Amino acid sequence: MPTQSSALWRQKSNRGLIIVIFGFCLGLFGIVYGMFWEDIFNWIKHKEMALAPDTQVYDNWKTPPVELHLDIYLYNWTNPEEFGNQSSKPILEQLGPYRFIDRPDKINISWHPSNDSVSYRRLSFFYFDAAGSVGSLDDEVTTLNAVALSAAATAKYWNSVKRGMVDVGLKLYGQEMSVTKTVDEMLFTGYSDPMIDVAMAMPIFGDEVKVPFDKFGWFYTRNGSADLTGVFNVFTGAEDLQKLGQMHSWNYQTHTGFFDSYCGLTNGSAGEFQPQQPQPGGSIGLFTPDMCRTLNLDYVDTVEIEGLQGYKFTGGPRSIDNGTLYPENLCFCGGECVPSGVMNVSSCRFGSPVFMSYPHFYNADQYYLDQVEGLEPNQQDHEFYMVVEPRTGIPLEVAARFQVNMLVEPIDGISLYEDIPRIFFPLIWFEQKVTITSDLADQLKLLPFVLLAGHIFAGICLAVGLIMLCWTPVQNMLSYCQTRQYDVKVQHKSNGQYKSRSQFSSAEELKSKASTMVCEKSDTPDNSPLLERNSKPATIMSKSQTGDSVATASTVLSDTTEMKQI
Repeated sequence: MPTQSSALWRQKSNRGLIIVIFGFCLGLFGIVYGMFWEDIFNWIKHKEMALAPDTQVYDNWKTPPVELHLDIYLYNWTNPEEFGNQSSKPILEQLGPYRFIDRPDKINISWHPSNDSVSYRRLSFFYFDAAGSVGSLDDEVTTLNAVALSAAATAKYWNSVKRGMVDVGLKLYGQEMSVTKTVDEMLFTGYSDPMIDVAMAMPIFGDEVKVPFDKFGWFYTRNGSADLTGVFNVFTGAEDLQKLGQMHSWNYQTHTGFFDSYCGLTNGSAGEFQPQQPQPGGSIGLFTPDMCRTLNLDYVDTVEIEGLQGYKFTGGPRSIDNGTLYPENLCFCGGECVPSGVMNVSSCRFGSPVFMSYPHFYNADQYYLDQVEGLEPNQQDHEFYMVVEPRTGIPLEVAARFQVNMLVEPIDGISLYEDIPRIFFPLIWFEQKVTITSDLADQLKLLPFVLLAGHIFAGICLAVGLIMLCWTPVQNMLSYCQTRQYDVKVQHKSNGQYKSRSQFSSAEELKSKASTMVCEKSDTPDNSPLLERNSKPATIMSKSQTGDSVATASTVLSDTTEMKQI
């Protein structure tokens, strides 16, 4: 029948085994969790960021949670009467900004699971912000006559008969080199022109003349319309998060047709997302429907926006080159290769001689600045840039800035444009700058902490598991060491003259030995209390049965003496 001590020992052993097993499992879990936590984190992020209905990312993508401003600047031409005089240049005066609040939305959304893409149109409503503007919509501005210039440029390569008909029309309707209109007419409201009315009412030139609008205005038909910028088709990122927001097609085509070769490919980002950038460097692409092409932005620096580090990509000289500096951009010439700094988008703008650049010809060849007066390019006000959060590809800050220029040059057979200089004439520039809100920034700040918290949790599990795994062996070792230390102390106390308790085979043997020593003590000649007080304790030694050690009974005799006194 097992004794009480052996049952207690078995209970302790079972408890120790359970602790060891649990510690092993917990430590193994910590190792596995730590190894695969980043993959788990990326999988969760992938599921949360991929575009899909009824998700927060979808809501922010469809209707941006930030307030967008469109700032428009117009160039007032102060000396149009001197145009053509070789001794003078056009003098331009910048007006604005005229600020509009932009309320964008996406409509006609269609999902395509076959290639993990989504199609949509952009819809925007613009509201004039008088408080944020410098000037009013009633301000008058004198600028180049874009309608007359477009008509003359279209007829440039026609035969003399047709070109003569355009010349007659320009004279008949009193077209001049410049026009004076209100800011409201030049922007969203538009203004009527007899040349437009005649072209629409009498399409005598057939398909050679395309008149898309009944009025002219730089943003005419854009307010409240989703037709001007076309149909976008972007990847949702369901298959590959690196493709999130990247263009698949525009107006149902993967090639725009406005530029040759790879320059006409529909690629880059639609603007809302960029590929994740684990390391600084490289470039990103931004598809701009108003120019029918992709604009490449190059990495320049790492900056901080709302407490978040982001990679800054800017539109440098390479972005607006047409082969002059970078041969790979030669296919962007569009039939009119000019010095670096402007982009020929005439084919995208119904044949009008429109060239896009950065404001004030920033990053452009000095050739353009020398043609006019009044421009002062600088990086702070005129740089096109985008700051991207590297882990998610979400833009933290965007400053989209472009300037619209038109090429004015001599045209044979058109009297209004004979004997004039060849000038790239600045007309208008605009910027749309937006910075991520503090609330959205706080959400992005949590991502690295969540990733770090997962690694810390794995480390804690591993540490606790190792402690539990080692707990029982260490406890047994400490118990063994304490027992050995006690025995050594007892042996040293009696100078090694006795048998330690651990050397007795049982408690009965120890009691029997103690009784023998008591009996031997009682046979002494004098065991009176008086003698005991004046004498030293007697020590009786006897050999054990094995003969390998001796024990003392002095402690037992002392206890016996005290009992006799009682």
